[in-house]
Amino acid sequence: MSGLQAPPRESVLETRGIHRSLDAFVVQAAFDRGGSFAAFALGDGTVRFAPLAGPDDEWASVTVHDGAVLGMAADALEGSIVSGGDDGDYRRVKPDGEAVTLADLGSKWVEHVVTFAPGRGRDRDLPVLACSAGKQVHLFDGSGRRLKTLDHPSTVTGISFDNRGKRLAASHYNGASLWFVASKTDTPRRLEWKGSHIGVALQPDAEAVVTSMQENALHGWRVTDGQHMRMSGYPTKPESISFSRSGRWLASSGADTIVLWPFFGGGPMGKPPLELAGGGSVVVSRVVFNPRSDVVAAGFADGRVVLVDIESQKVLPIAPPGHGTVSTLVWNDAGSHLAFGTELGFAAVVDLSKR
Repeated sequence: MSGLQAPPRESVLETRGIHRSLDAFVVQAAFDRGGSFAAFALGDGTVRFAPLAGPDDEWASVTVHDGAVLGMAADALEGSIVSGGDDGDYRRVKPDGEAVTLADLGSKWVEHVVTFAPGRGRDRDLPVLACSAGKQVHLFDGSGRRLKTLDHPSTVTGISFDNRGKRLAASHYNGASLWFVASKTDTPRRLEWKGSHIGVALQPDAEAVVTSMQENALHGWRVTDGQHMRMSGYPTKPESISFSRSGRWLASSGADTIVLWPFFGGGPMGKPPLELAGGGSVVVSRVVFNPRSDVVAAGFADGRVVLVDIESQKVLPIAPPGHGTVSTLVWNDAGSHLAFGTELGFAAVVDLSKR
């Protein structure tokens, strides 16, 4: 995906998308690794599956958790997703209704779910699944067999893999922890900074760890020497952060523009952020970089969704406002399809592949 076309007269959502009103808060979206479907995890405990080929009149609904779904991600295997809920279950789910419990974590909420699957040229890398419950992160292999449990000093508020599945970062109160997934000793590197850290992003090559903070700021650590990086000035909490595929840019929500911090040329310290797609007073609620290009997608508090090409700074409107605050935004692995959902239960998939 290189560059953006001029804005069409009709909404891209209407001309190249499918959408539904699902009548429940859309917690998370994810794509099947095999490219067959997009999935939407809802606050009512169900997961809805939208087929990407063939008729889209039927979105399968599977009741997965007794209570809200709290986290979901593409499975490392094709044809399924993995999810966590406030019932303490971590599950593998398929569109046909098959649901397998990979772990019953008791009374702990399974709040954060991430996965890693090797891409092309990475045949030696191994798939790995992770979920958090309370102060612990649980790791599983691609088959769903539990590998180990990683303990933290306080409740885990976010988890992130690097681009090889070799390292995992977890945010928690007073900082973050950086782990080697295959380590036999399981001694983390503690990255300390006082305060409430509510999410984390690990730079693709694991050169930096960045957390979002309760106090309307981002905090980062350079892994090589532990140098602190402070990124502040947000009017609201920057709850959503995303690194570009090269790790050169970090996109964040929390302002009425997409805030992009440069992680090159000595940045981000001493360098102002690039701010794009502004012009209004509506706050950006979600951001996510395309996995194949320097294009970032952003969702706003009024339901608007746009794409921005970093090099040209062109903005392509994807969806108009009016469907509620965008609560989740995700690309498929190929970078050709974008899925989003809102707090009011609107869910959509947009096909942005070349035609």
